[in-house]
Amino acid sequence: MAVGATIFGIIFVVVLTTSKDLSPAARLALKDQKVEIVDRMRAALASASEAEKSAVMATTDQDSQTFANDARTATATLQQERAQLSGLLDTSGSPREKELLAEFAKSFVNLERIDRDLLALAVQNTNLKAYALAFGPASEALQAADEALAHLVTRYSESNSSDDKKIILLADDARISALRIQTLLPPHIAEESDQKMDELEVRMTHEDQTIRKNLADLAAIRSHAEDKDLATATACYGRYTEIRSQILKLSRENTNVRSLAISLNEKRRAMLLCQDALTGLQQEIEEAFMRDERSRAPVSTR
Repeated sequence: MAVGATIFGIIFVVVLTTSKDLSPAARLALKDQKVEIVDRMRAALASASEAEKSAVMATTDQDSQTFANDARTATATLQQERAQLSGLLDTSGSPREKELLAEFAKSFVNLERIDRDLLALAVQNTNLKAYALAFGPASEALQAADEALAHLVTRYSESNSSDDKKIILLADDARISALRIQTLLPPHIAEESDQKMDELEVRMTHEDQTIRKNLADLAAIRSHAEDKDLATATACYGRYTEIRSQILKLSRENTNVRSLAISLNEKRRAMLLCQDALTGLQQEIEEAFMRDERSRAPVSTR
């Protein structure tokens, strides 16, 4: 039934647009057909935009990909409607209607370009993956290292020897530096500026050097190199360092931050231009119909 209705509609439009002298009812039907197509274009544009935003805000790769596909489908539908309207205006459109449709097409080309870049970024979710590592495996590894060092401190906390006091100082200092690194990761993941990321990484590197030196100094203390707590802390911190490298790499790709920025800025501006073009086109269709009807009205001889 849907296919039959579509074919009938196409035949109806062809009959209307190829007739030289249309009846008032036919002219009204033709105008309504144009307006209906513009409305469908507006709806497809809104659907594509909504799906794009959902792809940007989705929290899983699968959801992001699903919404990205929905956005592309809506865009394809809009292109089909635009082509249908273009064919209609070629035979029955005013010069201004054709001009406004061309303006929309130009704006939409830019919108499509933005969407291609935006959706390609959105489905990667590198910032979300970085957060998952930071608050998951990285946090667990750091906690294990901290617990081992805390146990080491507890064992020597009641001693007054200089070596034991040094052990406590080195272990606590390493723990503090490790926690500082962990607190710097979320701002790095959320950061848009490469320069500010560089600054955060410089601070992380400084703290990392402190930790490595303190662990090495602890191992250098006589009869302490084989300490099990120290060995556990060193191994766990090494695992944390590897995970942190993965986090920083994902954070640098910045796909969620970049796609959101594009959506809120470039995409929004391009979207407004397309919406304005469609609004202007619909108004012109209505006004062109009224002008045509007035020109056809019989002139009073009284």
